[in-house]
Amino acid sequence: MYEEGSQIRRSSKSVKSNIVEGYGRRNYKNEYIRFITFALASNDETLDHLETLFETGSLTDKIFYDNIHNKIELLGKKINRFLQSVQADHLSDK
Repeated sequence: MYEEGSQIRRSSKSVKSNIVEGYGRRNYKNEYIRFITFALASNDETLDHLETLFETGSLTDKIFYDNIHNKIELLGKKINRFLQSVQADHLSDK
């Protein structure tokens, strides 16, 4: 449980860090898109670690699990829509 918890902390922090770093490179659209993609992948990783905790019985509170799981899934959808928007904007700049 400790190891997975540590992985969740790292991957969830990586979501924010990649968005921030990408925003810092927003004048370079390909770099911006790359870092948003990294953020989406880190969000997926966070979800995977959470699911592992629940599936192995290390996390037993179903209500808590469902709440966090839904929030992580929603964040992934929002990041994906944001990525699509930046990609569409990038294509219209060409």
